[in-house]
Amino acid sequence: MTADVLPALTAKVRAAVHPGASVCACGTDTSVLADRPDGTVVRHADTVAKAHASGTDTGELAARMAVAAHPALDGVLLAPLAASAAEMHGRLVTFWPYGTPVDPETPEAAPWEDAATLLARLHRTSRAALPSGLPPMRGPAKAARAVERLRAAGPHPAAGPVLRAWSVLPAWAKNEAPMVNAATLCHGDLHLGQLVRDPGGAWLLIDIDDLGLGEPAWDLARPAAWFACGLLPPDEWTRFLAAYQKAEGSALPADTDPWPALDVPARALTVQTGALAIVKAMAAGRALDEVEVAVIDACDRMAAHPPELAPGFPT
Repeated sequence: MTADVLPALTAKVRAAVHPGASVCACGTDTSVLADRPDGTVVRHADTVAKAHASGTDTGELAARMAVAAHPALDGVLLAPLAASAAEMHGRLVTFWPYGTPVDPETPEAAPWEDAATLLARLHRTSRAALPSGLPPMRGPAKAARAVERLRAAGPHPAAGPVLRAWSVLPAWAKNEAPMVNAATLCHGDLHLGQLVRDPGGAWLLIDIDDLGLGEPAWDLARPAAWFACGLLPPDEWTRFLAAYQKAEGSALPADTDPWPALDVPARALTVQTGALAIVKAMAAGRALDEVEVAVIDACDRMAAHPPELAPGFPT
C-alpha cells in the first residue's frame, strides 16, 4: 500500500459515513482492519471501505458485487452498500456494512456449523441468480501464486516437501487447466475470518475477491486440510462436515466417504499454506513454528502418496 492511499481511503470511508460534511460528526476513530498487498480495509462507524488489489478487473469485480447484492444471496453473503466500485489512486474501492468477526480468542465458540450451512446455501445458488461475466473461482490461482512466491523466495530446507506435494496434484488444482466443475457458485477462500455477524446476530460470508464458478469442494478444503494436518480437532471437523451434508451442499455425497472429493483440494490448500508459511518465515528471518512444521510434515506425507481422485476427476 503506497503512503498516499491509506489516508485517501480513510477520507473516503469518512465521507461515505458523513456525506457533505467537512468534519466527522460522530467522533468515531477510523481503524485499519487489514493492510496487505491483496487489499486494505478501513472502518469508520458502521461502514467499511476496501481498496482492492492493484490490477483488479473492473468487470469481474462488478459481477462479484452483483452476486453479493442479489436477493437470492440474502442471508448468505454480506451485501455491499453501493452497487459499484469507486476509483482511487488506480485502485477499486468498495463499501460494506461492518459486521462483527469471529473472536479468535474463543476457538471453542467457532461457528463451524454456520459456516458449513452458509457454504451449502451458496453452492445451491441457482444459475438464474448469477450475472453474466462471473469469472472462475480463484482458489487454484491463489494456490499457484503461493507456489510461485515460494520459488521466487529462494532455497529453504522445507521447500522440497511442499514442491513435491504440489507436483503430484492434477493440473486443474494447480491452475494449469480448467476446473472440472465450472458451474457452481463458490466462495474461493473460506476460513473463519470470512464470517461476520450482522446486527441481528446472523452469520454471513464476506470477501468476494475470489468468488466465482468452480469446484465447490475447494470451499471445504481448508478445514479438511487442517483436520488432516492435526490442526482442527476431529469433533469440530465432524460438526462442520455433518452440517454441510445436512444442508444438502453439492460438493459432497450425503451418505458416502467425502474424501475422494476433498482429497485434491485439501492437498492444494495444504501446499498453499506451507508455501506461504515458508515465504513469511524467510521474510521475517525466523524459523518455522510448530504449526508451520506440522503443515510441512503433511506435505512430506502427501508427496509420497498420489491423490485419491473422485470419479470423473482427471489425473
